[in-house]
Amino acid sequence: MDSISLVIVLLAALITPLIMARFHISMLPTAVVEILVGIILGPSLFNIVSDSNILSILSKIGVIVLLFLSGMEIDFSLFKPKNKNPSELEKKSNKNAPRFSSVQLAFMGYATVIILSLILGYFCKLSGLFSDFWLASILFATISLGVVIAALKEKDVTGSAFGQTILLIAALGEVLPIFALTIYASVFGKDSKSLWLILILFVVAGFLLWWFKRFFKFSDQINKSTTQIDIRLAFFIIVLLSTIAVFVGSEDILGAFIGGMVYKLLQPSETTKDRLDSIGYGLFIPVFFIMSGVGLNVKELLSNPATLILIPVFFASYIISKLGLYPIFRLRFNKRNSLAGMALPSATITMVLAILQVAKGMKVITSQQSGAFLLAAIITCILGPLVFNKAFKVEPETYPKIKVNFFGVNLTTIPVAQQLSTGWYDVNVYTDNEEHYRSYNSQANVHLVDKLDPQSLIENGYFDCDITVMAYFDSETSYELAKAAKKYGVRLVIARFENRDVLDKHKKELLDLGVEIYNNLSVNIAMLRELIEVPSTFKMIESNESILHEVKLTNPSLANTPIKSLPFSNDITINEIFRDHQPLHPTGNTTLMLGDQIIFSAKKGTGIQIRNEFNPDE
Repeated sequence: MDSISLVIVLLAALITPLIMARFHISMLPTAVVEILVGIILGPSLFNIVSDSNILSILSKIGVIVLLFLSGMEIDFSLFKPKNKNPSELEKKSNKNAPRFSSVQLAFMGYATVIILSLILGYFCKLSGLFSDFWLASILFATISLGVVIAALKEKDVTGSAFGQTILLIAALGEVLPIFALTIYASVFGKDSKSLWLILILFVVAGFLLWWFKRFFKFSDQINKSTTQIDIRLAFFIIVLLSTIAVFVGSEDILGAFIGGMVYKLLQPSETTKDRLDSIGYGLFIPVFFIMSGVGLNVKELLSNPATLILIPVFFASYIISKLGLYPIFRLRFNKRNSLAGMALPSATITMVLAILQVAKGMKVITSQQSGAFLLAAIITCILGPLVFNKAFKVEPETYPKIKVNFFGVNLTTIPVAQQLSTGWYDVNVYTDNEEHYRSYNSQANVHLVDKLDPQSLIENGYFDCDITVMAYFDSETSYELAKAAKKYGVRLVIARFENRDVLDKHKKELLDLGVEIYNNLSVNIAMLRELIEVPSTFKMIESNESILHEVKLTNPSLANTPIKSLPFSNDITINEIFRDHQPLHPTGNTTLMLGDQIIFSAKKGTGIQIRNEFNPDE
């Protein structure tokens, strides 16, 4: 019977996403659907699956792996300190920046969640509906990071200030409840130990981070399909920290979660992350969710009048605990998106399952109460994403355009400006030639400037942009403008130099500043060579679907990686690599090195994300 139950659960895990894809069921998170499948297979309906030793072990591993992968979702770049020596442009941007950053909004928002959760926990105790004030408060404060990430990715807003605010709130909604659960278990558990012992867990985590800090630089050279040393390290960290967590009187899920954060800080490659996701979401995690549904006897719960009262009370509490997020989002975002920002974090399931599992082990909660908490959480995962998708509206602040300023009007800049303006670019063209202005101002967003004095351009805000292109035929003008723009703080400065003598005179200074240099002859030669060597490149450039990108490789997790082994190798074409200022014609076996200048093409929707993978600090 145990083997039959295992086969049925694995079959259910296989066909559930296939059925969701076949009937276009995208409004519900996969985890919620898998729990519903478990309810159908369990005693609530067909009763064809029963708990067994093997399923219990797989389910236990599932929750541990789930918390490990959740720890890997934390974006530590949000906590980077500000530049201590900002450029003039950065100073001006900081003055014009919104009053509250994503980090500030997230911490203020989650503070309201904590306060409301404590109030609701006290209400449950006072009313006699649920006597454990601390456990109820912890449960109401949880947020499902996995559900939030899935919903934000569907809208492609994870990189925006709005998306980052929600993501950080959700991360806090998993991190802080798990620490609160640890303290709760240490204080109220029968086998509780001194809370100070938990420091051992953090000391070991810090030691692992220090000891393995160069692991991925070394492992890329020896890793093979038969060794998978990066995956072995992941499971070593999971087991070690989970074991230590239990040893010091905490919960194994805390050790797994911290292990995920440690592993993320080691900067594994996207390939490694994908393999871990494959292992977790391919086997252990679906079993955990399905068995959570199997263990829920809905018929028995609904036959109990007390439980029928608890379900709407707990559901309302999950929702009310997140109401304080709305006024916090309104400090920066419009009403509709603030409503969406409040609705999505109301979805909670992952930590609820983990907390209920611990609570049942401590025997501080009945099966009826546990079922009510879980059913209410499932409803939040249905309604939260639905309200978010309905309320969310694309705004300029959500998808900020890249601002590009051209200086100089000619037969190259005008067509390029026209093409860029159709995408996510805010393009302006400036000229001091009145005749050129009259000729082209109807064809593009051309502006006439009085003079090209750098200080005057800075004072009038013409350098307040992300990218500047100095396209004047006069090379001395390009030099002066490019140097001024780069020192002012413009992220990317491109300058045209037709006069070779002027270029040779200033080339080292410009390269040290980070200015990109081109001239029409070299561009034409390069294009003709590419057309001969790689004909598809020219077709790609003419296509509106693909865009050329240039980026410097600074991500150590991708260093020493063959191009064919890149996790996104199917989404890009690497056209050229410059290493030590020497061009390389890449093949699938070409190994990337730190500092490589990579020219690649990708579709519009993926190019920016891939640039960020190559250079996270860009």
